[in-house]
Amino acid sequence: MPRAIFLAISLCAFVVAGRSVAAEKVVLVAGGAGPEGGQATEAKLDGPFGVDFDKSGSAFLVEISGHRVLKIDRQGVLARLAGTGEKGGAGDGGPLLKCQFNGMHSLAVGPKGEIYVADTWNNRVRKIDPEKGAIAAFAGTGEKGFSGDGGPAEKATFGGVYCVALDPAGKKLVLTDLDNRRIRVVDLTSGIVTTTAGNGEKGKPQDGADAKSSPLVDPRAAVMDSQGNLYILERGASALRVVDSAGKIRTLIGDGRGELALKGPKHLCLDRDGSVIVADTENHRILRYAPRDGKTALVAGTGKKGAAGVGGPPREVELNQPHGVTIGPGGELFIVDSSNNRVLKIVRD
Repeated sequence: MPRAIFLAISLCAFVVAGRSVAAEKVVLVAGGAGPEGGQATEAKLDGPFGVDFDKSGSAFLVEISGHRVLKIDRQGVLARLAGTGEKGGAGDGGPLLKCQFNGMHSLAVGPKGEIYVADTWNNRVRKIDPEKGAIAAFAGTGEKGFSGDGGPAEKATFGGVYCVALDPAGKKLVLTDLDNRRIRVVDLTSGIVTTTAGNGEKGKPQDGADAKSSPLVDPRAAVMDSQGNLYILERGASALRVVDSAGKIRTLIGDGRGELALKGPKHLCLDRDGSVIVADTENHRILRYAPRDGKTALVAGTGKKGAAGVGGPPREVELNQPHGVTIGPGGELFIVDSSNNRVLKIVRD
């Protein structure tokens, strides 16, 4: 075989769906056996669930069982930002290190560095100001229920907020109110909360139906793109759905649709190209859905529960119930590998 043809074939072998994968590898970002205050790669984590970044590149991490909000600075040093480490709901208006949380599932960092925390089992969202070192109520009274649409988010009631996500403009906060089977949105200018999808009943929505009037099975996470499309991930239904800018809902993966089946997915995010990254939690892998052609592809994970493979290619790393996926400041994909108590990222080798 001529050398030129051999080289061309070799190069093509390293390109999958238009994306070069040959030079990618998985590295450890956080998770070890050491204490707070040292390198994140050596610090012990306790049920990490979500990660996000501020404009400076610092990472913020929430733990479901450790009840802490952690910060990883640009030098890779991990320190506690908020939480006593004990389960509770106290501390609004006081210092961050004396407040308590209960089963945090997610967080989102706003354009001014403010941090919105899904304090899930306290049925509310709380807002942290890292500069002032203070925490305050933002959405939800703490009482479990459903009320308040059309009014101030702080006075509304929720039934377990499992995911918070900012729209690309940073003007809306999308809340996944799982227990009420609704996706609710807070306008950050007015502070008003409204329902965008779900009528509170349990069921599979019909394609093309009005999203607000449709049932949902158990929405676990949701994110909005720059065009106003709302992507909803359902845990028990193992489905990915979308609500378009006209308010109509349809199923993309699940109910017999999609190339790769989901199993208990728990989180999603948007990549810079508009594709949807899904933490396919109970399949122990990460998938990518491309809205342009409806194709689904494997990003990371073997599908086998385990911990091996760090330092190698993404598709050869073993994961254990990943719950968080986020695109970092440099475009890298970060994976919160929850049951392995670590955070990973995919980088160019």
